[in-house]
Amino acid sequence: MLKALIFDMDGTLVHSDPVHLKAFAETLGPEGIVIDEHLYRTSIIGHTNESIFATLLPHLPVEQHEAYAERKEAAFRRLALELKPLEGLLDLFAWAEARGIRLALVTNAPLLNATHILDILGITDRFEVKITIDQVARGKPDPLPYLTALERLGIRAEEAIAFEDSPSGMRAAKAAGLVSFGVLTGLSATELTKHGADGTIGTFRDRALWEVLERRIAA
Repeated sequence: MLKALIFDMDGTLVHSDPVHLKAFAETLGPEGIVIDEHLYRTSIIGHTNESIFATLLPHLPVEQHEAYAERKEAAFRRLALELKPLEGLLDLFAWAEARGIRLALVTNAPLLNATHILDILGITDRFEVKITIDQVARGKPDPLPYLTALERLGIRAEEAIAFEDSPSGMRAAKAAGLVSFGVLTGLSATELTKHGADGTIGTFRDRALWEVLERRIAA
């Protein structure tokens, strides 16, 4: 029986990747680093800030990585004021809540960013459980964030469905034992399927999703 839907945030609830790319470009441009689509897709999407800045600024000490990360996140919050929920998301929330299906958030974003984005989208109070990178010892691709969400919800992995848009997020969800949909805001269906996606969707209106939801509700 389906008891919960668990969502990543960036690229899943909202198509925020273009804003993140712009914030990274603004922050790292003075270091001579050009942030293009290829670099964003291969070295940034789905990774933690710790990993990103260690990869892009290996010549700098950790404390400077942290300073750059804070600068980048501040730029993102400044640039992200007009984001909207991904198509069909609010309808999915309404459908779930009408059936007593609980909602949870699992993101590698820091709490300040998550709060900011959820407020902009108007969905802060929709999630019973929110797991941000600040709350766990290891972020995605480790399954710990998803396992923590399942523990707080008090349910088993087979009682939930996860939604992810990145390879690291998909690997984390699958390692936690979750049936997972890949959201095609940044990567192709082939790429996300390679990392374990059970299905892929362009928006939350896709029939492929609703067929699974209806089947799980009827079970």
